[in-house]
Amino acid sequence: MMRMRKAGIILAVTALVATAAAGQVRQQSSVSALKGHNTNAPVDVSADRIEVQDRADRAIFTGNVHATQTDMTLDTPRLTVAYSNVAGGKTQIQRLDAAGGVTVKSPTETAKGDFGIYDLDRKLITLIGNVQLNQEQNQVNGSRLVIDLDSGRAVVDGGPPGVNSSGGRVTGHFTVPQRQQQQQQKQ
Repeated sequence: MMRMRKAGIILAVTALVATAAAGQVRQQSSVSALKGHNTNAPVDVSADRIEVQDRADRAIFTGNVHATQTDMTLDTPRLTVAYSNVAGGKTQIQRLDAAGGVTVKSPTETAKGDFGIYDLDRKLITLIGNVQLNQEQNQVNGSRLVIDLDSGRAVVDGGPPGVNSSGGRVTGHFTVPQRQQQQQQKQ
């Protein structure tokens, strides 16, 4: 009798874990993005206005902000750059926070969201709110996107139900390669 109870509990826990894992899979999508990006390259920023808050170790760029790092660009209305002063009087950027809508582009991808964080120390780009990731004709939508620049892994979360138009789920549109008519006629 005791063994049957233990087996029943183990089966119930296994079913619960499997159900939770299936729910997680439904709300997350993983793709490859920006793999091999040089995160150690300099960051160039242009904007209509800059305010340096040296005591707080940050600079705030506003108005048509355009930032580049090698072949990746970031466009946003407002960008806060957090930095630190290192030995030799040099400034080292640690983090970029974008607000008011952000677009990150590489030669092969375009990602959009309401807010963005580029953590240069951890080599992560996070977009939050109304996220859209495009690769060629393929598109994935969700509530949050995290791109690991070391691995190129991009994870899109759906977020809680009711937060966005997708009802807390990840949605996608993917193209299917078309076979040539000659191959179809031979068959």
